[in-house]
Amino acid sequence: MSIETPLSRVRGLGPAGHGGQDWWAVRLNSVALLLLSVWLVASLLRLPAVDYATVTEWLRDPLAAVPMLLFVVTTFWHIQHGLREVIDDYAHEESQRVLWITLLAFFVYGGGALAAFCVLKVALAGAPV
Repeated sequence: MSIETPLSRVRGLGPAGHGGQDWWAVRLNSVALLLLSVWLVASLLRLPAVDYATVTEWLRDPLAAVPMLLFVVTTFWHIQHGLREVIDDYAHEESQRVLWITLLAFFVYGGGALAAFCVLKVALAGAPV
């Protein structure tokens, strides 16, 4: 016998069983992604031209490369959580769910690593020849 009420035992658990932390994390991630998207569009609009040479020169500046890396990480994190919700909602068999979550992890970590590598490669490259 417990002195807790039934409501206090389940408060904050939600249908997923792990509370509202994910809900808040996704909302904060969405705000961060919105701010970084506004930064990216505003930064690109301020460039004299949006060709390869201009953008790579702009990306060599740490004040552009760091937010771009944050944009990449935030975007792939958001993709993972959004698609994970879809998988949890629509993949009813456990084996199917494990397969899709594994494929999603390969896509997210592989794509995120590739995107981060590309940003770092441009940002850390020497002066153009």
